[in-house]
Amino acid sequence: MIIFGTKGYLYQLAILTLVCAQCGNPSAHTLRKRVTKFTLFFVPLFPVSTKYTTQCTFCGAEQKLTAEQAEQLQAQAVGGPDSEQRSQQQPYGS
Repeated sequence: MIIFGTKGYLYQLAILTLVCAQCGNPSAHTLRKRVTKFTLFFVPLFPVSTKYTTQCTFCGAEQKLTAEQAEQLQAQAVGGPDSEQRSQQQPYGS
């Protein structure tokens, strides 16, 4: 019997202060990277998909981003005072 499937990982890349497109408030937004990996016998082998989003901490609205947009926002965050913050990995259910 071969057991295979997928498992998701959520990385928090940065926290930025942006104006929310949904509520219009200037608030903190978390920049997140969601990676889904193929697993064989519960061992993650290779990434199947990668998605980037920002989430408003005021209203909770999420906005999808391209990889290029996420890199630009992350570069803005590195120039800020919180550049010492490491990305955090958290598994999520898929």
